[in-house]
Amino acid sequence: MSARDEVLARIRLARPTTPVDVPRDYDRAEDGPPPVDLFVERVADYKATVRRCTPDRIAETVAALLDGVPGIVVPPGVPGGWLAAYPGRIVPDDGLTVADLDAPGLAVVTGCAVGIATTGTLVLDAGPDQGRRALTLVPDHHVCVIRADQIVRGVPAALARVAEPTRPLTFVSGPSATSDIELNRVEGVHGPRRLDVVVCG
Repeated sequence: MSARDEVLARIRLARPTTPVDVPRDYDRAEDGPPPVDLFVERVADYKATVRRCTPDRIAETVAALLDGVPGIVVPPGVPGGWLAAYPGRIVPDDGLTVADLDAPGLAVVTGCAVGIATTGTLVLDAGPDQGRRALTLVPDHHVCVIRADQIVRGVPAALARVAEPTRPLTFVSGPSATSDIELNRVEGVHGPRRLDVVVCG
């Protein structure tokens, strides 16, 4: 028996013969400051713009964030009321190409599935108000509307809220950013350079 075969035989012997019960009772504690306040603080730390508003002011808040933007793409499930005050061109996503989504001056408006307060993260699960992943990864400007009741404290609670955990999930923590070897920050390389978050409620 070769050395390789011997190592592989040992690995096979190490496998459990009966299924192992893996505990799934992760910490879902909700102690500490209100999750919404913590979420707003952490999202701002990532250099995203955060606006808080009441439900009746979503349209004017979204319009203010899109001031000067000539056109927006929206997934099919975005409520029309969110866009009522926006004067520019509204393009429904009906299979737009990457080149279409990468057009200069184009922004995207979506909802989200859940927000994580401790990490300042938006979780997108391709629901009707979020659309396909390309919508939030290609355009240079993303406006995301989240309700206060969608914000939870930690990751385990967020994953428990996802309607269909088998869907591909996109976790967004601030605008796209990376650093080179000298730690010079570069934004917009792997996604939107500008992220605006509207917290409603």
